Amino acid sequence: MEAPPKRVLTPTEPKKILSSEGGSYYAWASSDLCMLAEAKVGAAKLLLNYRGLALPKYSDSSKVCYVLQGSGVAGILVPEAESERVVKIRKGDAIAVPMGVISWWFNDNPSEVLEILFLGDTSKAHRSGEFTDFYLMGGSNGLFHGFSKEFVSRAWDLEEDKVEHLLKSQSGTGIVKLKEGKSLPTPESQEEEKDGDKPRLVFNCEEAELDVDVKNGGRVVVLTGDYLPMLEQIGLGADLVKLDPAAMCSPGFSSDSAFQVTYIARGHGRVQVVGIDGVRVLEVEVKAGFLFIVPRFFVVSKIAGNEGLEWFSIITTPKPIFCHLAGRTSVWKALSKEILTASFDVDEEMEQHFRSKRTQDAIFFPPPSN
Repeated sequence: MEAPPKRVLTPTEPKKILSSEGGSYYAWASSDLCMLAEAKVGAAKLLLNYRGLALPKYSDSSKVCYVLQGSGVAGILVPEAESERVVKIRKGDAIAVPMGVISWWFNDNPSEVLEILFLGDTSKAHRSGEFTDFYLMGGSNGLFHGFSKEFVSRAWDLEEDKVEHLLKSQSGTGIVKLKEGKSLPTPESQEEEKDGDKPRLVFNCEEAELDVDVKNGGRVVVLTGDYLPMLEQIGLGADLVKLDPAAMCSPGFSSDSAFQVTYIARGHGRVQVVGIDGVRVLEVEVKAGFLFIVPRFFVVSKIAGNEGLEWFSIITTPKPIFCHLAGRTSVWKALSKEILTASFDVDEEMEQHFRSKRTQDAIFFPPPSN
């Protein structure tokens, strides 16, 4: 097996697919980042202006949705539910949406654009590495428009003039701006959302208990089915990582054959990826808006710039297992001194010096003191 060429792994930005007064929709194409097709994952981003409404649709792919900025309202038609569930969403919220599940999104915040990232599994999609969305209604691409007036009339028991009115009233496609006076359903209260009889739909990563917290190093929240039950259903895991200025994330890899899809949410920094035969397959500067994919078993490490570095990732397994090569919990620290001295071909003094380093830091390393 040959290592993928560097251009295959180079981080990319998305292309604009839809745009209207209500907002814009962007997507990463597998033709620009072919690792998407290999990993069978897709990525897209939705930006909604005030009163922007992303019309109800379903997709051929299961997704983890992450609110990058702003606040708003989401509607999700949970499988086997008699009616949609409507929830408030805000920066840091994660929502799992299985394939075939209908959802819509709305920005009710006049002071900020609502920005949502979608990362998901395309293993059963029409096009590997890309989402295909099916809009229920809309000016030209709504499923309602695909049927003849006769079929619509008979299926919904409507007079033909009513059918004509329904088909022509909405000229917008995909994303529209809701007219003043139009209202949306009231979101669930926090108490209703936490109702034990309902699956939890929203989990805020910004306020979650930290899985790792290193002073001047970084913090991570690992998102699993324990927080969002639907993650188990769609077979994905996720994490939110915040690296402090000039700090480093330990070189590590996924030991369970999973791909890691990473979106840089804020800041900038440097990334190195090492793969087959110890070849460095990627060395690049990354900034907010970039997306890149780490191939299975390849080792990745990141160093934040002077503003820090924040990223949101999905992992193509609901309970990812990571191995780190540096730090207190590194696999090298777990190996015996005899194996280390033999493998590095050094004396015991050098082995002891090596083992004495990074005895406290786990995963994140603060910048050098000098």
